[in-house]
Amino acid sequence: MNIFKFQLLRKSGLSRIGKIQTAHGSILTPAFMPVGTCGTVKAMMPESVALTGADIILGNTYHLMLRPTSERISRFGGLHRFMNWPGPILTDSGGFQVMSLAKIRTITENGVIFQSHIDGSNHTLTPELSVKIQHNLNSDITMSFDECTEFPVSEKIANVSMHLSMRWAKRSHSAFVKRLGYGIFGIVQGSIYPDLRKESIEILRNINFDGYAIGGLAVGEGQEEMFRILSIITPSLPEDQPRYLMGVGTPSDIVGCVQRGIDMFDCVIPTRSGRTGQAFTRYGTVNIRNARHQNDSRPLDDACNCPACRNYSRGYLHHLTRSKEILGLMLMTWHNLQYYQDLMSDLREAIIKDRLINYVTNFYNLQTFGDIEQL
Repeated sequence: MNIFKFQLLRKSGLSRIGKIQTAHGSILTPAFMPVGTCGTVKAMMPESVALTGADIILGNTYHLMLRPTSERISRFGGLHRFMNWPGPILTDSGGFQVMSLAKIRTITENGVIFQSHIDGSNHTLTPELSVKIQHNLNSDITMSFDECTEFPVSEKIANVSMHLSMRWAKRSHSAFVKRLGYGIFGIVQGSIYPDLRKESIEILRNINFDGYAIGGLAVGEGQEEMFRILSIITPSLPEDQPRYLMGVGTPSDIVGCVQRGIDMFDCVIPTRSGRTGQAFTRYGTVNIRNARHQNDSRPLDDACNCPACRNYSRGYLHHLTRSKEILGLMLMTWHNLQYYQDLMSDLREAIIKDRLINYVTNFYNLQTFGDIEQL
């Protein structure tokens, strides 16, 4: 079995190419993780997700603890076997979902008491239980339990929240069962306040995690502010360990964050957009539901090799989507996930060739001033 290890392979400015070794295989970074919240990437088979080039997917503690329960998944041999995904899996700790989805919640030093958004049943989630659930799921990468600070928030409240998350991080690390090929990441908090963020990093580095995530961004502060915070704090993170920006984002977000030294991303945007008829292309987004696509014989993006672009016209995708046919959701989702994986591959190639600045300039020019007839 592989040890859990991050290798820094190449740098270009702050941008990096790396490889994370886990119990279930390797992950090339920068990497985008499709979101499989409930043990499935919506509208996709696991084999289809793998064909897009994804090395790793994300599952979620909150959702899986409620249904079908981590104990049941464990009896099936863990989440990999349960959902037929043989590659690496990272699981979110459930902290964000407790804050955003639970009907009623009470935060204490011990953890969070909440009511399920599904049936109103009462639950308590602590750092120790979150880590245990992720162990039951057999996650390659476990996330420490944290409080995702709301935005906007005062510096005083952000300070209190950050220190609570740091105490929970220490308990999460202590509860983690060390074994070959498995790692645990700490989560940096502190909202938009650089001094709090740097203090959080220092505390987490002293605990000695296997990787470091940045939480509490992309929650309403805007792209410019997110980039500002990352530019300040990313250099304080260990260079020889992976850096994960949680819940990000749009293609534009990802390109800018890779420039600032981020290695890993996850977001529901490509799958959710696919299910609502929005496609990402190198020229920008396409709303396939628009009437102007109904007689269009072109593919969504003639540079894409996904089944939607290779085998079907915009006119047919328009028909499927307007008719609410399941196949339309599947093809549009597959395309978006392929676009995201192709984007990550292009970014890695640009870093290898030390041409990232040119790539980024061209990317933003196409997204902003792309030939409208292509859309």
